[in-house]
Amino acid sequence: MKKGFAFILSLLLSGVSFSQGLIVTNLKCEGRINPLGVDMSCPEVSWQIQAPQLRNVLQTAYRIVVSDDSLSVAKNKGTVWDSKKINSAKSVRILVAIKNLKPAHKYYWRVIVWHNKDAQPVYSNIGFWQMGLLKNTDWENARWIAYNILPKDKQVVPLVHGSGDAIWGPRLDSLPYFRKTFSINKRVKSATAFVCGLGQFEMSMNGKKVGNHFLDPGWTLYSKKAQYVTFDVTKNIINGKNAVGFMLGNGFYYIPSERYRKLTGGFGYPKLIARIVINYKDGSVENIITDDTWKADPSPITFSSIYGGEDYNANLEQQGWNSADFDDARWKQVLLTDGPSLLVSQMEYPVEMFDTFHQIKKISISNNTDVYDLGQNFAGIPFVKVSGKKGDTIRITPSELIYENGTPNQNSSGGPHYDNYVLNGEGIEWWHPRFSYYGFRYLQIERLPSNKEQNELPEIKEVSGIHIHNAAPRVSSFECSNLLFNKIDTLIRWAITSNMMSVFTDCPHREKLGWLEESHLMGSSVHYNFDVAALNNKVVHDMMDSQTKEGLVADIAPEYVHFESGFRDSPEWGSALIILPWYNYRWYGNKRLLEQAYTSMKKYVQYLEEKSIGHIVMQGLGDWVDLGPNPPGESQLTPRGLTGTATFYYDLNIMDSIAKLLKHPDDAIAFEKKARIVKDAFNKKFFDEKTKNYGTGSQAANAMALYMNLVQPPYRKAVLNNLVNNIRERNNSLSAGDIGYRYVLQALQDAGRQDVIFDMNSRSDVPGYGYQLAKGATALLESWDAQPSLSQNHFMLGHIMEWFYSGLCGISQAKDGIAYNKIVIRPQPAGDIRFAKASFNSPYGVIKSDWNIDNGFFNLNVTIPANTTAEIILPDGASIKSGSGSYSYKARW
Repeated sequence: MKKGFAFILSLLLSGVSFSQGLIVTNLKCEGRINPLGVDMSCPEVSWQIQAPQLRNVLQTAYRIVVSDDSLSVAKNKGTVWDSKKINSAKSVRILVAIKNLKPAHKYYWRVIVWHNKDAQPVYSNIGFWQMGLLKNTDWENARWIAYNILPKDKQVVPLVHGSGDAIWGPRLDSLPYFRKTFSINKRVKSATAFVCGLGQFEMSMNGKKVGNHFLDPGWTLYSKKAQYVTFDVTKNIINGKNAVGFMLGNGFYYIPSERYRKLTGGFGYPKLIARIVINYKDGSVENIITDDTWKADPSPITFSSIYGGEDYNANLEQQGWNSADFDDARWKQVLLTDGPSLLVSQMEYPVEMFDTFHQIKKISISNNTDVYDLGQNFAGIPFVKVSGKKGDTIRITPSELIYENGTPNQNSSGGPHYDNYVLNGEGIEWWHPRFSYYGFRYLQIERLPSNKEQNELPEIKEVSGIHIHNAAPRVSSFECSNLLFNKIDTLIRWAITSNMMSVFTDCPHREKLGWLEESHLMGSSVHYNFDVAALNNKVVHDMMDSQTKEGLVADIAPEYVHFESGFRDSPEWGSALIILPWYNYRWYGNKRLLEQAYTSMKKYVQYLEEKSIGHIVMQGLGDWVDLGPNPPGESQLTPRGLTGTATFYYDLNIMDSIAKLLKHPDDAIAFEKKARIVKDAFNKKFFDEKTKNYGTGSQAANAMALYMNLVQPPYRKAVLNNLVNNIRERNNSLSAGDIGYRYVLQALQDAGRQDVIFDMNSRSDVPGYGYQLAKGATALLESWDAQPSLSQNHFMLGHIMEWFYSGLCGISQAKDGIAYNKIVIRPQPAGDIRFAKASFNSPYGVIKSDWNIDNGFFNLNVTIPANTTAEIILPDGASIKSGSGSYSYKARW
């Protein structure tokens, strides 16, 4: 590209009044709009300013008013709290310093904003949040209830890896209904339910399901705590007699000893605790709580395993069981039991049902067996409509792959996993699992008659699959002229959504565990796509809960099982406790999470130091699944200890920054000193001054040293050249694995070598994204070379998505930017790409970058949200400082 000139093309809007078109919107409390169950004693609130017709808009002051009724807020009266006018540009995560917020109480609020374009303030709409239950006494004497109780000596905690002990036998699977009736004789103002059902629950009132959640509550380390879920049930309650009902499944709380399971054991049989708060219009309050007056009975779910599937016998249904007029005389009184001592609110978005996939192809296996190809690999549940005779069974076997004869292949995903539905013979019946899910593309449907001698088989009316994932909102879009890159973007997003539950799982079938390395390695890619602020907060607390007294942060959180060696103690995984809270602060401005996690962070850094040998951290898996001569697994190309020590050094630098931010100067000095010592040890151990390579000169080794600033300045150019040469000598093929590949991309991007990134990822004939697509992948695979024995839907190696946004389209932030208040737009055109565009809804608002190359010019259109500043850097090096607004730029190409 010839270095040329840049100039600004002014857009429209000249002469528009500054008082027009500015609104304050997207009011959030604890990162969510109008949240229920807020369990922070002093919540934090945020808002966005939208001013599409104005430029250079900056907030100059704000005032927050909070009341317990919306009418007062509408009159700008803060009967509970009034911040008064505060001269500040801050609009992200403002502390609402109210003392003694009432549990279960709803608070209304608005913000009044002053800005630099008009003397008159702008008033937001009215938002609200509802408090959760902050301490045990807030449950108003609600008790844990159960149908059966697992004796202490039968509990297996931590869970064991694999099938467990054969002498355990099949073990009882206790899956109950719970119900309670109550009467309403006064006018109801509002009603809220606070519920924890372990392992998973589904709530109904007066015969209808409450909410649209799936797999509530979020998974936690149950020996420490559990989450409760908050529902607004005002519209579910009727005058007169009411009924509330619950169905429970096992989840990770209890894993039966049947079918496939990665883990076996249990914290106990399913149990429930609930409080329903009813506020009447006359000001009185009534509580419906779980106690020994509730009734219970076995449900039609006869088998429930988070790993092995679910069985449902429709003949065991009790019509109207969750309705007020149901006769429960034969049901037994519940048993009172105990449960996790700490209950916290489920503040991350719930898992919900989304896309539905129908067959694109049907394969006949036999007269009673067919396989349905749904065309997409995803995390989800099967859905069937069927008719037949009483006692007929439909067996559903999902799989990612099929054998040559068309039958399901579960080798990559863990088997046997299947679901059974037993018909009641009453017309057309429909069913889907409630408490289990799987990763699949294919569904084998076997039609099994109740009597083997009968010729008539049940009839399939409909087969489909329903995609489930965390409901964190999508915040972005991306497109470019390279069709392969667009397909790669989609490929990775399917892996993200399929593994974004209440934790970031590695795969949606055989493990479903919260492997931690991807929370920070894939974190940037994820945050460009979804609002994961609340989910990140939950993941960090999962790590804190699972940390050992010695300081170890295991590779998974919640740590349900204690794996061995590097599968439990890898610094590239455990360092998520350091890296993720810091990244989350940079992405979303959540300083409080750093404060909450700081002691645990210090403890982990001390653990790594104590485990190190001469300041070299040797334990761990290294660059997992890199492309070496052997089948993928532990690092083959990069020496043991290099990736771990580089990560340790990165941790120390982050801790230095956090200590300064949190005003711990002595800690900052200690971290900075320790980082220098580790850097010297790392270079002495791994750097070859003759070859200018780190370790064996692998892509991961040189890239991590570059990105983490371990390379001494005189050698940076040579080390970068070695990285590039390694890629070129491999015919532009990648070799770095799970840990190293993100740093390869980032090191190349930082050096402006987007040409190498393009060449590595724009082909289908060598292992990589294009190769996976060429092999038929519809979600990101576990291995670069598309091995059929490994997972076909895996949450790792998708790091190029970060480059699509931050590199190709150039959306990032300054080094001292927080929550994208100081934006950098620096597109990096690459290869034969003629256009690229992306939008990203940051905490301050939507950022857009849209460029094309036409007739010898590079044309760039950008949008910068209000209350931020930006630096736009064109490919010719020209730099323009900007405020908010929409702009067009042009440079010779």
